[in-house]
Amino acid sequence: MAIGQFLAGLALLLVGAEWLVRGSARVASLLGVSRLMIGLTFVALGTSAPEMAVGVASAWKGEVEIALGNVVGSNIMNVLVILGMSALIAPVTVHRQLIRLDVPIMVGISVLALLMGLDGIVGRWDGILLALGLALYIGFTVWKGKSEPDVEEDIGVALPARLPTRLPLYLFQQFLFVAAGLALLVLGSDWLVGGATTIARALGVSNLIIGLTIVAGGTSLPEAATSIVAALRGERDLAVGNVVGSNIFNLLGVLGVSAAVAPAGLPVPQAMLVFDLPVMIAVAVVCLPIFFSGQRVDRLEGGLFLLYFGLYMAYVVFRAVRPQPPELFVNLVVWVVVPFTVVVLAYSALHARRQRRRATDPPAP
Repeated sequence: MAIGQFLAGLALLLVGAEWLVRGSARVASLLGVSRLMIGLTFVALGTSAPEMAVGVASAWKGEVEIALGNVVGSNIMNVLVILGMSALIAPVTVHRQLIRLDVPIMVGISVLALLMGLDGIVGRWDGILLALGLALYIGFTVWKGKSEPDVEEDIGVALPARLPTRLPLYLFQQFLFVAAGLALLVLGSDWLVGGATTIARALGVSNLIIGLTIVAGGTSLPEAATSIVAALRGERDLAVGNVVGSNIFNLLGVLGVSAAVAPAGLPVPQAMLVFDLPVMIAVAVVCLPIFFSGQRVDRLEGGLFLLYFGLYMAYVVFRAVRPQPPELFVNLVVWVVVPFTVVVLAYSALHARRQRRRATDPPAP
């Protein structure tokens, strides 16, 4: 019964997110803004709606570990799994704005989330501050994106040929899509949280682990579908913008609103303070050198992201079974993974430098 409830809730979340993204993207296209801005705002907001619904429902019911694990786990999965898989499909180009502005914002907010939790709780006023930060970020991104009107074909959403004469009806239909999507998200989140909580208690696994894995993976599926389809269609700005924008929305919006509506704020477990939050920060930070090297994520770097995620999941499983990971696991990370990461980053930087030289060198006579 609990598994059926969980799967039904997940299905409603996916359908609701699809309707919300479709309606939001079509309305956004009428505003004449860039595809990167759409990925950072409208599509990211739509694909982050499941996290918002699950986070708020969990916080309201007092299942705060699921709410926290959902945000942190989703942010880790968005970069390591979704961006990694997108890069394996085709090397992903990274817009300069992401490197100069949005990724540093993602890193800064990740650090802020850790600082807010150092006293053991993300309180209501912390949540309100984060939510206000989201409003400022959306406003600034929309304002900046208006200077790059280039979108209709980039979002993969076709507009009617007779749009000017049917604009009011068309807008009404898209707002219905958005409203129906939100309704399905609310209902689906309630079922998913209820099913996940029952499964966690039956298996003797903590709600934090369930939130970091099953719930985070389920609510990240809309981001996965959007970014992978965008990569297949060659819409690289949308693929990367969706991942970065979703992570920013998760921290400012999902964490902020969840903390604001929780009866006593969101208590932060010690295990999350000493491991999961630092991992989330490290994942955000590692985007900077990888994005900067050639302004793209190559297949080798995508594979590196997936390797990181496999190690993270292994540690989470170890932690659920025993307090400390095996010594072999620690040695593998320290003596193999870390040096391999340095080699990959160095190779990527050297390769990007050679490409820039070839682009600037005069042609041979």
